[in-house]
Amino acid sequence: MTADTTASRGFAANDDIGQAARLELYRLQVEIRDCEKRAYDLFLQNLVKGTSHLSLGQEAIAAGFAAAMGPSDKSFCTYRGHAHTLARGVPMEKVLGELMLRDNGLMRGKGGSMHLTSAEHNVLGSYAIIGAHLCIACGSAWRAQYQGATDVTVCFFGDGTTNIGAFHEALNFAVIWKLPVVFVCENNLYMEYTPISEVTAVPHPAADRSSAYGLPRILIDGNDADEVLRTARTAYSLARAGGGPSLIECLTYRHSGHSRADPGKYRPPGELEKWLERDPLKIYRARMAEFGVSPDAIAAIEVESKRKVEEATSLCKAAPPASESLLTSDVYADGGWAWRN
Repeated sequence: MTADTTASRGFAANDDIGQAARLELYRLQVEIRDCEKRAYDLFLQNLVKGTSHLSLGQEAIAAGFAAAMGPSDKSFCTYRGHAHTLARGVPMEKVLGELMLRDNGLMRGKGGSMHLTSAEHNVLGSYAIIGAHLCIACGSAWRAQYQGATDVTVCFFGDGTTNIGAFHEALNFAVIWKLPVVFVCENNLYMEYTPISEVTAVPHPAADRSSAYGLPRILIDGNDADEVLRTARTAYSLARAGGGPSLIECLTYRHSGHSRADPGKYRPPGELEKWLERDPLKIYRARMAEFGVSPDAIAAIEVESKRKVEEATSLCKAAPPASESLLTSDVYADGGWAWRN
């Protein structure tokens, strides 16, 4: 891994990815986009309760890192975790059902949008407390190191997390113990409503701090799934070989506001339009055409994705809501739920 990967690679003359992997990367990005757009529609129909945080525009990061993972690798996500959960193979029905608080959801409607977890798919939680999961991810990686296991822990977080104490504590701990953990900062330029650049001492909140922990500076285009995949493969190989952690900053942009309650009016005029030109799906369609992927293969992925979304939506609308007995069980250690003085 070089000291700085910011230099543009351009389109590789030697294709080290291959058509099968490219089709998989595109499938993941399209399915994440379609599923989250449907989540937005269901929210407007008052079928998604509470709030939700979408990753529209950030799909290449979830797809690239997931496509490079082995089945036993572990994912830790933020409350903006639908994309990473879907990318690890969790069915759309389970994700949309959870957002709709239905009994067919991933947590049977008990967790909601911000707490997606699937031990079966090694998605070990979406965390609503900023920065909390970085230290937990260190624990997961320490477990693998102690047991002599080969799995890598991958921890995703937003740019705002880099100004939280847990970010620095986790990095320091991971470096000292050479843990097999990969920290991935999804820098979408805004920490909720505040531009990260206005409250951070360095231009790149993760990459520019890496040297303080003896780590290489890794700053990549988070909207280019090929670059994400290549970077992920290198970081995973390093971790599996006992080389310790990596800190990767992925530059990206969310197409919508922070949450469904946020119209995003704080963004300067023209900024969204500029980033829409760098839509990861738009970039990847052009990339596949350059490498000779047939239009029919691309269209087939898009048609199948829409079919999956429609099927999942129908199943979720027909599913019953989470029952009161389910919602009130396992709340306290004794299994009850009554408030106590």
